[in-house]
Amino acid sequence: MDDIVKQALGKWPNVPDCCGWLGLDARGRWYMRDDATQAAGAFPHSKGALLQHEGLIGFIARNYEPDAQGQWFFQNGPQRVYVELEITPWIWRLQADGFSAVSHTGRRAVVHDCLVDAQGRVYLDSDIGVGLVHTLDVALAADAVDAGHWTPRDVRAEDLPARHGYVLSPRAAANAGAKAPARPRA
Repeated sequence: MDDIVKQALGKWPNVPDCCGWLGLDARGRWYMRDDATQAAGAFPHSKGALLQHEGLIGFIARNYEPDAQGQWFFQNGPQRVYVELEITPWIWRLQADGFSAVSHTGRRAVVHDCLVDAQGRVYLDSDIGVGLVHTLDVALAADAVDAGHWTPRDVRAEDLPARHGYVLSPRAAANAGAKAPARPRA
């Protein structure tokens, strides 16, 4: 977590959480979701505006983590901005060796398990959690399987959140608890 974020948390400890305003798609891209986008439907059906500012993307990446309930967020100063996930909290890019994984946030991971769902999507479970292999790297994953680095096991995609302890939609969870989502702080 950035030092400036830690300082803001100390200065303003009771800022309300923000839900529904940020999404992460299956290719590791962040989307800002305004009121109109949220009213048009749940993520990823209604994605919002693709974030392209490298500084903002880097800030989100450095301050991205889960809470105790498995809801992923980024700490925006004193405010937690919860993330709507399309599929998993991590999107993996495979490296030149064909089996080392780096997340969409730039974190390296040690792969423990390879999973494949009925649609042929490839997931890797690692020391930092489960994630989807980026579509551009599926051929590298197949090469890793052929080379004997991984032995894929079948998995049902709908079982992944409960099995790996993450929440796809913190907004839906908050709404189920009758907790009103806040707006992001400027």
